Order: sequence, then structure tokens, then C-alpha cells
Amino acid sequence: MTLNKAEPPFSSAQLATCIGQVFILAYQESTELLEKAIANEGLPVEVLRQQHQPDYRDFSPSYLCLLNHQSAWKRALQTQQLTLIVEADFVPVVGFGALPLPFKATQPDMGITWLYTCAPQIYSVSAEGYAEGYSTSMVAYIVAPRGAEALLALAETTRQQVGETRYSAWDSGVDKFLRSHGLKNYIPFRNYGEHGGKPNPEHRQHGLSAAHRADVLCDRLLLRPAYATDATYPQLQLRWVRLQARCKGIARLMSGKFLRVKVLRQSSVPLKLLQFAIRRQLTSTL
Repeated sequence: MTLNKAEPPFSSAQLATCIGQVFILAYQESTELLEKAIANEGLPVEVLRQQHQPDYRDFSPSYLCLLNHQSAWKRALQTQQLTLIVEADFVPVVGFGALPLPFKATQPDMGITWLYTCAPQIYSVSAEGYAEGYSTSMVAYIVAPRGAEALLALAETTRQQVGETRYSAWDSGVDKFLRSHGLKNYIPFRNYGEHGGKPNPEHRQHGLSAAHRADVLCDRLLLRPAYATDATYPQLQLRWVRLQARCKGIARLMSGKFLRVKVLRQSSVPLKLLQFAIRRQLTSTL
């Protein structure tokens, strides 16, 4: 795989040389294949497996998920290096470790960078091609120490305002919270992997889309996602789901949800925003 599949930005800083530690967040899921895949990309990987506690009995699944991420944020705060955090159902693309860092490596105010995006938006694009933007879902992302510190504050705010037993879409508020702390958040030109898990019933119960997939990928997937594993025709199911995701991504672009008209009108570089938004969909990769 060549780096130009992830363009822009044209960066020589690769994930494998910039990431200090990788945490796979899991409960009871099997992580052996993902561990091996990430290690083979030249990244140091460790599994953080949540241990069930008696106090957790009445906790909502969304809050349990937050607790798992919180444990990784605490570890990320203990180092000055960048930390990559992925959930157990993340599926990286081929050549994941050689993909470019989607932000300037020396930037001091980077809060979070999503490598997998859900309902993404872009706010601005720098001269180097780095895109500030929004995503929900915390399937795969890079966090810096300052971002980890702010996210720990978000976790405490969620505990106080929502509580442990009620459903909370806390991940949808990450961007706003971090920006309120003076941090900048980034999305990649194309997704560095896919959410391979099966639909989340808790999302459906609260009127949200049960399944979410990457709209456009840098390259083909390195592993077979769980949503295709049990299908009668796994490869056909994979292609069907990926085709649906691509169509949804194009529809979001055409309807002004990826790049909102208000953002475009107020931008000092509207042409650069348009080029970024349109070019990312101009690929045959599902």
C-alpha cells in the first residue's frame, strides 16, 4: 500500500513512528487477531480488559463503556507520547502502521484525532491538509496528554450530570467539550479502519442508528469484520455493508452534512474545504 491512498496530508510522519502506546479496550471479546494485526504494523499494543465489579450491576452499557475508556485516558496521561485507543471490534486497513499522522506531530493543542469516524464533519483544513473536524463514536482515536486530561474531566461531568445507570451519548459531546478547553480535534482524509461490530441494541432503544460504519476507507480491511463472519456468504455481506456505508457517506456529502453550508460560507479557504470533502469520496475502495 502506498501513502497516497491516504492523501492529504502529505506527511512523512507515520503512525508506527509517532504512537507511543496502543490500548485495545475489551470486556469478554476475543482480541488475539487484532493484537497480532496491530503488533505486525510495528505498534506496541496492550489489552485493557474490563473486570466486572459488583457495583457495576446496575450501570448502563454506555457508562461501562465510558469507564473502559477512562482507564485508558488515565494511562495516556502518564506519558508525554501519543496514545492510540481502539475498541475490540475495530478493524484496521492494510498498511495501517504506515499511514500518515492526520495532524502535525509537534502540535501542542491537539486533543483527539479520530482514525475511524462516525457522522463526521469538517470545520477547516490547514495549508498542510490537516482537517479539523467532528466525529462521534470512540472506536479508534489518538489522544495526547492534554486531551486525556480533558476527557477525564468529561467522564466526571458525565457521572455527575447523567449518572452511572442512565444511558448517555457521551461520545457525541467529546468534540465540543475538548474545544471548550482550547483543544483542536482532527479527522483523517479517509478512515484508517472500520467498526466491525454488530449493531448495538442500546442505540436502537434510544432512537439512534443501531449500526455505524466507516463511510470511506484508505484501503481494504486487514481482517474480516464480525458483522460478516457469521453470514452465509461472508464476502458478499462485507461488500454489501461497505457499499451501503459508501452510499451513506456520499449522501451526507451531497446533503451538506459532512461540510455544512454555514461552515463553507464562513471559511477563509472554502475551495480547500470543498476539495477535501469531494476528493475523499473519489476512490474505488469500499
